Amino acid sequence: MASTDSVSNLLDYYRRRANEYEAIYAKPERQADLAFLRQHIPARLAGRRVLEIACGTGYWTVLLSRNALSVTATDLAEEPMRIAQAKGYGAAAVRFESADAYALGDALGRFDGALGVFWWSHIPLTRIEIFLTSLHGRLEPGARVLLMDNTYVEGSSTPLAERDADGNTYQLRALADGSRHRVLKNFPTEAQLRAYLEPHARALTYRALQYYWLVEYELK
Repeated sequence: MASTDSVSNLLDYYRRRANEYEAIYAKPERQADLAFLRQHIPARLAGRRVLEIACGTGYWTVLLSRNALSVTATDLAEEPMRIAQAKGYGAAAVRFESADAYALGDALGRFDGALGVFWWSHIPLTRIEIFLTSLHGRLEPGARVLLMDNTYVEGSSTPLAERDADGNTYQLRALADGSRHRVLKNFPTEAQLRAYLEPHARALTYRALQYYWLVEYELK
């Protein structure tokens, strides 16, 4: 069962992985998908006050900052966020906040845009509604939300190692320091995503790329 231990393990994993995280963007077979996403995602959030969930090392924060009115980038892992904070944003209105995605506080403010990249797959199935309540509580009606994550592709994705009683799937991942980690990683279908999101959304679209999926909707 996905417990608080699996969430703690995930946090520890990303803290350890901070310095090697962006290697995932160098996989040759994924470059066409990423080229599209690097253009499309910032364009869809241009001119908005954007709340970014699980910003990590700031790869997408930099891209967002070029077109968004403002970006509030959140994460709970300090090590990757320090890398994000050290990047150049020029005169863009970017701030970083340590925040729990399952309990986003009022102090963060209100937003008319949101982005979550490689976050949905790490949410235990029993906590998806908790996350959505937290996220939507920080957004204004009509806010545009973009969620992007991996599609499972045999030979490119890390193989799945196990499935728990709730239906969550896990990968065993190795880091450069030799440590191995059991990481919760779910691969939802379009139907599953729609079932969770359509009660809250209007104008929901799902786009399947070769290595990623992208959902966009406006909050009711």
